Order: sequence, then C-alpha cells, then structure tokens
Amino acid sequence: MNTRAEQLKAFDRLLTIMDELRAQCPWDKKQTMETLRHLTIEETYELGDAILDNDLEEVKKELGDVLLHIVFYSKIGSETNDFDIADVCNSISEKLINRHPHIYGDVKVENEEDVKRNWENLKLKEGKKSVLEGVPNSLPALVKANRIQEKVAGVGFDWEEPHQVWEKVEEELQELKAEIDSNNQDAIESEFGDVLFSMVNYARFLNVNPENALERTNKKFSKRFKYLEEKAQGLNKPLKEMTLTEMDVFWEEAKKL
Repeated sequence: MNTRAEQLKAFDRLLTIMDELRAQCPWDKKQTMETLRHLTIEETYELGDAILDNDLEEVKKELGDVLLHIVFYSKIGSETNDFDIADVCNSISEKLINRHPHIYGDVKVENEEDVKRNWENLKLKEGKKSVLEGVPNSLPALVKANRIQEKVAGVGFDWEEPHQVWEKVEEELQELKAEIDSNNQDAIESEFGDVLFSMVNYARFLNVNPENALERTNKKFSKRFKYLEEKAQGLNKPLKEMTLTEMDVFWEEAKKL
C-alpha cells in the first residue's frame, strides 16, 4: 500500500488536474453544483452496485469518480470564496472529533449501541431540533425508512426484542388483509406501507440492510430472467408465446447456475 506521503502526493495531483480542467476544458468550465448534482447521484449508485457485486477493482474506480465530484464541488466553492477542499476536510475532521468523545475525550462506551446513542444526543446538543433532521427528504423510500428507524433507535425509541418486531409485522399483515377484503384502495396502500415499514424494522433486528437485500434479489431475478430470455431466443420462440410451465423449466435451470 502507498505511504501517507504518496497518498498526499496523489491527492495533490488530483487537485492540480482539477485546477487545470476548470481553467482550460470547455465542459468543465461550464459546470455548476446544480449541473453536477444528478451525475453525483448516478456515480454514487454505480459505487453501490460495485460494492454489492464485490468487484473491488470497480469499487476503486467508482470511488475515484465520487472523489472527483467532491473535489469538483470544492473547486467551485473556492471560486466564490465560500469554501475550498481544506475547509471541507477540516469541517468533517472537527465533526468526527466532536462526535467521538469516547476517542478524543473522557466519555466511556461499552459497545456500538452506546456510540450510536451518543452520536444522536450530540447532534441534538449541536442545535438540531429533531434526530430526523439528518434524513434527506429525497432519499428513496426504502432507504429513508431504514434511516428513520436507525435514528429514533439511537435515542432509545425502539423495540426490546426481535420477536416483538415480528409480532408487529404479523399485526400489520392482518390489517392489510382486512383492507384487501374490504376493497378499500386507499386503506390498502396505507396498510401496505405499514407492512413494508415494519419489515424494514425487522430487517434491522436481523442485522440485514433492506436496501442491499432487495437489490441483491433484483440482481438475482434479472440474471435468471435473462437466462430465460436467452433460452427462449435459442428456441426461436417469443416469451409471450411460451406457457408458464415451459418458462418454469428454464427458470429452475437458472436457479441452479
């Protein structure tokens, strides 16, 4: 691995390249924080895909793309004298020091849960009115549900045992079933949301990240379906002309791959 001196040299190289691109490249000169925003989101999702695929070479590349965006935003901030990359680094460093008094102070902790509770309590002392202020409104609903539950659990609003959460899941399923029987569409949607929220909560007690779990299933399903499509194409038979029984043969084959 690289030494700290080599790491700093590489970071300095990136900062220099960013300066040159911003001064000389027509595309880079035109970019603003707003024009970069959607690209940053895309790069973050690509990094997430690489992590789930356990493709470490791709993780390295995608981390570079995300780092480029951080440097890019910082360069734009420096041009308006609002902040630069040093301010960004110092800001997060100060936050980490302040949020880890068990490392940089005299606070004692016993485990990870103590650290989480201290973290949320410190944020409230910093002036935040709610522990939920740190949950972005634009997060996808599944990710947001998980973060909401993690946040409130950090200040003690939580179930004590996993079986209690599962009982809540079963309760919500019964309520959903009742609304389905009554054919009330608005109520069905509401209860379906409650089921999903309670399942996300249960996932937390199982130490499962629900977003990762669902995306793994998405990838698994897509891989098997593409196999099915390839087999159908090999038979010169469109999928819509195949029976479910015929398709199931190839689906079972795909599950064994």
